[in-house]
This record gives sequence, C-alpha cells and structure tokens, in this order.
Amino acid sequence: MRSVQSTPRVRLGVDRLLRDFSLVPGHRWGLITNNTGVTSELELSSVALWKAGAPLVALLTPEHGLRGTAQAGDSEAGGVDPETGLPVLDTYLKEGLELDQAIAELGLDALLFDLQDIGARFYTYAWTMIDCMRAAARLGIPFHVLDRPNPLGGEQVAGPGVVRGFESFVGRLNIPIRHGLTLGELARVGASLDRRDGIDVPDPGVVTMRGWRRWMLWADTGLSWVMPSPNIPTPESAMVFVGNALFEGTSMSEGRGTTRPFELVGAPWLGSDYAERLIQARLPGVVFRAAWFAPTFSKHANEAIGGVQIYVADPDTYDPLRAAVEMIMLAMSAPGAHFHWREPAWEETGPRPLFIDLLWGSDSLRNKIDDGDKDSILAEIDSAHALRRRDEPFLIYGSDSVNQWGLRVNADANHCP
Repeated sequence: MRSVQSTPRVRLGVDRLLRDFSLVPGHRWGLITNNTGVTSELELSSVALWKAGAPLVALLTPEHGLRGTAQAGDSEAGGVDPETGLPVLDTYLKEGLELDQAIAELGLDALLFDLQDIGARFYTYAWTMIDCMRAAARLGIPFHVLDRPNPLGGEQVAGPGVVRGFESFVGRLNIPIRHGLTLGELARVGASLDRRDGIDVPDPGVVTMRGWRRWMLWADTGLSWVMPSPNIPTPESAMVFVGNALFEGTSMSEGRGTTRPFELVGAPWLGSDYAERLIQARLPGVVFRAAWFAPTFSKHANEAIGGVQIYVADPDTYDPLRAAVEMIMLAMSAPGAHFHWREPAWEETGPRPLFIDLLWGSDSLRNKIDDGDKDSILAEIDSAHALRRRDEPFLIYGSDSVNQWGLRVNADANHCP
C-alpha cells in the first residue's frame, strides 16, 4: 500500500555514480541524456558528472533533443554542448549501421543511459535505449543504465504486448503498454528477449536507485518533476498519456497545442453530451467535465472543438487504457461523428500499419472497436499480467522485500550485471 508519510527520498542512479565512478568501468564514457537527466538536486547529470571529473567524452540525445525543446517527431541538431564543451550526437531516427557508425566514431569504451521515462510503451526514450544498447553490443561496448523511477509505479501493468510485424519506434519489444518497469529493468528484459531471438546482446549494467519501491508513484518519490517532453508537463499528463495517446491514431485531438495535452481530448463534432455519456459510464478513478478548446498546432489547429478534460481522482483504481477505449467508442457513436483512424504513411516497401495499430501493438484494437467487441479489448488489457510473470526474473526492486507474486527481489542491489 502507498503511504506518502512513510516515503523515503529516492536516490537516483546518477547520484550514486557521482559518489563512486567505479560503478561504471572505462575511461571514455558516452552519455545518452537530455534535460530530463538530472540529479536529485536538479543539476544536469552531464554537467554534474563533467564537473566531478567523470571520463565523459560525448553526449548522445534522443527525440526532443538535448534541451527538450523539439516537438514530437523532431529533435535538435547535434554539435557542441555549451555547458560542457562536449560533442553532441543526435541519435533520433538513427538505427542499425548508421547508428553503429555514428557511435563508433566517438571512440567510447562505455555507453551510459540517463533519461526519464514515463512508463508507457509508446514513449520513445525506451527505444532509444534499446537501439543504443543493441549498437553497443555490436560494437563490443559495455552498456549501463543509470536508473530512475517509473512515474506510474511498478505494480500496475496493463495492455497487450507487440505482435510480430508491428514492431516500431513506439514499440520495439513485446512488453505491455503500461509496462510497470524502470528503464534499468526494461533493458534487462530487452536483452533477454533479444537473445531469445538470436540477437547477441549482453545483460546491461544497471546503477540502481536507493529507496524506490514498486508501489511508489511520482509524488511518493520526493523528487521534482522535469518535463520529459513538451507535451508531458505534469505527472498527471504522464498518467493519462498511457491511454489517451491512443487518440494520436485517430482523427480526434489528443490536446496537443494546448496547455493540457492528453488531459484534453475532443473533436469538432462533439458537444457537452459527450461528457455526460462518459460520466454515466462510471469509470473508476476518473472524473470528466465538458470542455472546449482550440489547439494552436497539430490536429484541428486554431479550430474551436468540443470534448472533455479528464481528471485522475484515484490513481490506484484509474485504468487509463480502459477509459481511453470507452472514450473512443463513445466518440465514434456521437451524433454527426466524423471519426476515422489516421491513414498510414507509405514507404518504399509499401504502406505501414495504421498508427493506432503500432500504438496498440497489433490491429486487434481497431478491428474489435469497429466490431463493437469491448469485452475482448478489456481481456487484452488484462493480458499484461502474463507478460509480467514472464519478466519477473528481471525485476530489480520490490514493493518491500517480497513482490506481489511472493518472490523475493533484490531491492537494494549495488550494480546489476
């Protein structure tokens, strides 16, 4: 059970590395990071490590860039970091041989990862980590994760995994949508799944946290929130993102271009009756109100549209995916609805799957919603528990000393091999 009063302050992986560089061997470190990579005192990890004399020789950045200014689907240019004078490699949209060659040119003997995830499979920082971990394996460079909390906690999991053929940069691996893992744990799961598929990826090193337990949400950690990207301004937006990011695969606005992205959802054909129908659905842990807004960019830009604002009343009972499915189905059936699934992009090899299918990890959500088969969708949401049992051996932290399946996990490991 969560108890804010008894919450210890979490000590991050980077905090521990600053006290003991021997946790990561090597004399030429590359650090994958951006504005979310901060110490518990809110100093940039790159700057803190550089000032402390760590053998940093390069910085590597993900989507949104080193300073986090770029919008979704974009990044900042590489160059030189003005804070440390270190070269900056933009890894966004690089993979395979291109990524290998770019990293090899840096002459590293250790690659470190320090980014703040938000706990949803389709958030791309995890896949930057996996791509770079695979590149490091191909180059023979040790890979280390400086671990951070999952803002959504580590006990609740929800959503299906990724079906073969639907892998993408919003889901490289077969893990649930709400995965309930820290990135250190996810890296360990990823290395195991890669080896199962015949990809030679060693277990990553994980510089673990102190004081984090699986029951903790962000408010329980005692840490200050840094926006992981421009459209995740608060821990609440991270919570609703798990479900409401599915609206990115539809003709509806997910609130991009407003000050409450993912908490505001709407479309031009919706009125106040949409909120009334959602309230009547009595979804647990969440409250809706009718809302009107005009996004300044993205879908329906500068157009006044109707919809709802979503409020998380009880994070322990709120199921973001179940709520989002209900919201989509009620919007589709609204009078005068012009709902449609976003069309796929074409590539040289032909059309990609629809974006909603990449987000869900298969085409089953779209097909079942079109068929009105909500019960089967809810069963898919619950299928996450089977994947959690598969991943149990790779968990590092416990809720106390024993996890929910009665298996003891190592909550205070110094450094996981």
